[in-house]
Amino acid sequence: MDTKKIVERAKSSKFYMWLLNMGLERMIPFNKPHGFKVEEIKDDYIKTSLPYKKRNFNHIRGLHACALATLSEFTTGFLMVSRLDPKKYRIILKTLEMDYHYQGKMRAYGTFTLTEDWLNDQIYKPLEANEAVVVICEIKIHDEEGNHLTTGKVHWQVKSWSKVRTKA
Repeated sequence: MDTKKIVERAKSSKFYMWLLNMGLERMIPFNKPHGFKVEEIKDDYIKTSLPYKKRNFNHIRGLHACALATLSEFTTGFLMVSRLDPKKYRIILKTLEMDYHYQGKMRAYGTFTLTEDWLNDQIYKPLEANEAVVVICEIKIHDEEGNHLTTGKVHWQVKSWSKVRTKA
């Protein structure tokens, strides 16, 4: 079964959500030690989590800044890839900006929303006149008690594969 079908079924099935998370660990092995999980996914919304565990700690037993930044990249990127046809568009990280507001001392959650109107205004229409576009996806991460830990601004470059030039 392909990833698109698993994502679609994960929207309403605990088994397929588990299968999606297991598949993501294998597809993105760099993220496996963090223990990121997709908690909820809809057509225009995703909620992910970062567990409060030793591998994600900094030197003072708070959630590490880089783990929080990676959760921001993972969350926004996953929803972008699930909404944009990967056969038509290349998505690549350009810039990652993070503001840290509060130290994480428990499980953290990232949520991100991506509407059809936003996709049309920020990606599809601009790509009609430009070779590539850079979109900024803002994501806020909160802990279990609702404390606002971070605000991330993830800059993704989106380009049609037909416009991508690579050196041999």
